[in-house]
Amino acid sequence: MKIKIINKSAHALPHYETIASAGMDLRANIKESITLKPMERAIVTTGLFLELPIGIEAQVRPRSGLAAKKGVTVLNAPGTVDADYRGEVGVILVNLSSEVFIIENGERIAQLVIAKHERAEWQAVETLSETERGAGGFGSTGVK
Repeated sequence: MKIKIINKSAHALPHYETIASAGMDLRANIKESITLKPMERAIVTTGLFLELPIGIEAQVRPRSGLAAKKGVTVLNAPGTVDADYRGEVGVILVNLSSEVFIIENGERIAQLVIAKHERAEWQAVETLSETERGAGGFGSTGVK
């Protein structure tokens, strides 16, 4: 699938690292480093602008290494870039650790996954079909 992109950053276009990669790393495109204190959040710019086909979204997801090693993640994970959005792709990062985290220009801050999606058409009804699970949720299927 071809997707139109404008790259106003100082960095190469996002790319897949391996043949089986689902996501491409997004890099911070910032003039000055950003300091995130514990529990602080910031929108980090990427310098990327997309034109996605209708029926396609770009999902902004956390990088597992950044989350596991530094406690920094994407706050609204996954963030969605809609097909009709033409602004700069930004990443809302939050520092959930107890230590200060400094974001530098060019740092890999998130990953971008391109995905198809469906549009729903609601059908108002009075009842839903029954299932074995029923209304059980939030751990109702067990812990092991």
